[in-house]
Amino acid sequence: METEEDIWELTININLKSVFLGCKYGIPALLRSGGGSIINTASFVAIVGAATPQIAYTASKGGVLSMTREIAVEFARQNIRANALCPGPVQTPLLDELLADPDRRQRRLVHIPPGRFAQAPEIANAALFLASDESSFVNGSTFLVDGGITAAYVTPE
Repeated sequence: METEEDIWELTININLKSVFLGCKYGIPALLRSGGGSIINTASFVAIVGAATPQIAYTASKGGVLSMTREIAVEFARQNIRANALCPGPVQTPLLDELLADPDRRQRRLVHIPPGRFAQAPEIANAALFLASDESSFVNGSTFLVDGGITAAYVTPE
């Protein structure tokens, strides 16, 4: 109820419209070259709800999942695969700033089974797999790289 329309529109444009435009203008090039792999970035929050106010972000990432599945099915027989990479929280300067308070940080970490945030190379390696021939039969998937956060009901702490 607190989300302003301008924030909604900005978030949808950044997280969803940008993926739409990337696919809209990238797919013709993939078709001309005989196929390829599309990796759209979504998020684990597209799978689970959050009690923190981030409805525009969550909705935009859910849209990425739906759009990716549609593209995967539509273009599969033209040798184009599409998958959605769904990272969990990644250790970045922005996350460090948002979770500078130790209590706030621990409130997030308690939900991640390994007790830590992802490192950027871990997400990059998942994208590398999806781009490679080793994932040639992976299509339309929601590829979670979240340390088990979406699988956890209760963690050790």
